[in-house]
Amino acid sequence: MKLKKESKIRVLENFYSLDYALFGKPVSEMDTCCPVFTEEYLSVKGALMSLVIEMYKLVKHSPEPINERLQTNQLLEMAKGSAVIERENCKKLVTSEKGRRDVKATLRESLTKTKKNIDIEKLVQEKIRTKAFSLAVDNLLVGRAITESKKFEKLNTWNGRLIEDAYKILRDNLVECAMTIIENSEPSK
Repeated sequence: MKLKKESKIRVLENFYSLDYALFGKPVSEMDTCCPVFTEEYLSVKGALMSLVIEMYKLVKHSPEPINERLQTNQLLEMAKGSAVIERENCKKLVTSEKGRRDVKATLRESLTKTKKNIDIEKLVQEKIRTKAFSLAVDNLLVGRAITESKKFEKLNTWNGRLIEDAYKILRDNLVECAMTIIENSEPSK
């Protein structure tokens, strides 16, 4: 099955939105010490977007028709707008009761696995950021796809579960790459 023009545009928008959701700017503008971190992030992001295309095909993605020709700057503005909305949504979700419980659970798990001295405050901030980043990616790529699809129940099929499992692995890897870039970036001047 071929993707509709609007679905292809959504893929491109999401490709750019991920950077804005995770970094607040394009990854190319991040001052990281090692270019290999950016290369790995881009490789994982490409693999994730390839998987999203398969998800779109499975769920018969069908966003609103776009009758005008989009220029690159319009696409980037759409991406920034989507990222701003998702960042706000994630703040609400992470600070909700369920969000706090999830962060506490992952924090407890990390503390039981780690036997050495650790900076608790740094670990808490890392777990909160990881949760927020994961939610932002999910909302951008999956949440929106479900609302724009005709057959989203197809995610409950064997193929759908396979795509979902692969998606979670790539999403976690993308978030890990983003965290590495942030941790190894020069502070803004």
